[in-house]
Amino acid sequence: MRHLETLDFIEAISRAGSIRGAADSLSITSTALNRRLLALEKELGAPVFERLARGVRLSTAGELLIQHIRGQRADLERVRSQIADLKGERRGHVSVACSQALLPYFMPREINAYRAEHPLVTFEINLRDRYRAERALVAHEADIALVFEPVRLADVQVLATAPQPVHAVMARGHPLAAKRVVRLSDLADYPVGMPSEEFGVRYLLDIAMRRSSVQISPDIESDSFEFLRCYPGPELMVTFQIPIGLPLDDDSETIVSRPIDTRDVPAGLLYLAQMRGRTLPVAAANFARQLARALDTAPGAEELTS
Repeated sequence: MRHLETLDFIEAISRAGSIRGAADSLSITSTALNRRLLALEKELGAPVFERLARGVRLSTAGELLIQHIRGQRADLERVRSQIADLKGERRGHVSVACSQALLPYFMPREINAYRAEHPLVTFEINLRDRYRAERALVAHEADIALVFEPVRLADVQVLATAPQPVHAVMARGHPLAAKRVVRLSDLADYPVGMPSEEFGVRYLLDIAMRRSSVQISPDIESDSFEFLRCYPGPELMVTFQIPIGLPLDDDSETIVSRPIDTRDVPAGLLYLAQMRGRTLPVAAANFARQLARALDTAPGAEELTS
């Protein structure tokens, strides 16, 4: 497994931006680390890092090498998972890149249900929205991705989708809470908290406003949906989320949500995906199948058919 050790020190140098900083994180001397790097570069016949005035950065050859080794590590994890499955141990590790909306409620429920049957399977859940989630698949940093309104890439295989209308989120005592469905024009009279531009919800809202005479400028903008969800009370602010990112039963919540009319803001799609052509480890493949089933009954779809 020496190539995996090689990946560890290349990644450490890349993260630190210097050999000395990487050596500190790896608890070895910078001289020893530099010797290993020079030996690797001699073997490859090309520099792995460009030496800069202050530190280093990956060369083109280094980027190719690190991508190759990550692929090898992913393949090794798949084989280990298959061997454990043959032995009946049901071990494995699942790495998921997912949109922020999945973190508070949906993903904890699904992982809890999976580990109830397979307690030896471990998980790594990383917040990655849109473009970054797909890049994580390509770089073998994630087995599967669950992301809202992604930027589609040719080498991503879609396993399942779930429609998700955009909801307006507000304090229970907000005047708009009396409505069953909210129109975009209703929101113009109130302060609004918007998610940052990199998020799918904001993407759909921006499209809607480009097509409408209604223009809404955010009073607060944040990359944290949790912050926006907790803020509305003090000044009757309205913010936004998709149903899968909201509590299943909001009767005890001080915050409520109402769907925005899809004539104003079109529903988006939540995508479950993996890297095209990759054979997933057993645990990751099984968990992906569980997620696909869960998306069939995910909150939000019934609003578009009722």
